Amino acid sequence: MKKAIIKSEGNNYSAIEIGKFNDINQYSFPHPKLEKSIPGKLFISELIKSTGTEISIQALPANTDIPFLHSHKEHEEIYIFLKGSGQFQVDNNLFDIQEGSIVRIAPNGKRTWRNKSDDSMLLIVIQAKAESLQNYYVSDGFKANGQILR
Repeated sequence: MKKAIIKSEGNNYSAIEIGKFNDINQYSFPHPKLEKSIPGKLFISELIKSTGTEISIQALPANTDIPFLHSHKEHEEIYIFLKGSGQFQVDNNLFDIQEGSIVRIAPNGKRTWRNKSDDSMLLIVIQAKAESLQNYYVSDGFKANGQILR
């Protein structure tokens, strides 16, 4: 099983290297509730010491599906599809997805997805506590003093 490499860390940041997205299948997540490992899935938030979001990257093999529905207690999820095509189900709604599709689901939404193509599907999932976003766009940012290193 492949492991992420810590590239750099400081008081205000963490940086890791996971390799090429096409090689995500070299990672495996030991799922504590399913009591089995999920190949091609990597949770990165703990690795980068995130305090506000959970982020995972997943490769779903050709013509396979997630064989269960799931919901969350507090987190909404945002699914960003980088490669592949298939279908996504939220509650009793089923719709097509493809590279470039982005889906947000509230915590109570029952969700699952499937890869209906002959190629691997690649996606990023971002979880954050629902109703926690205080500002949109750039309203939280401000110009900081300091030197830009070259």
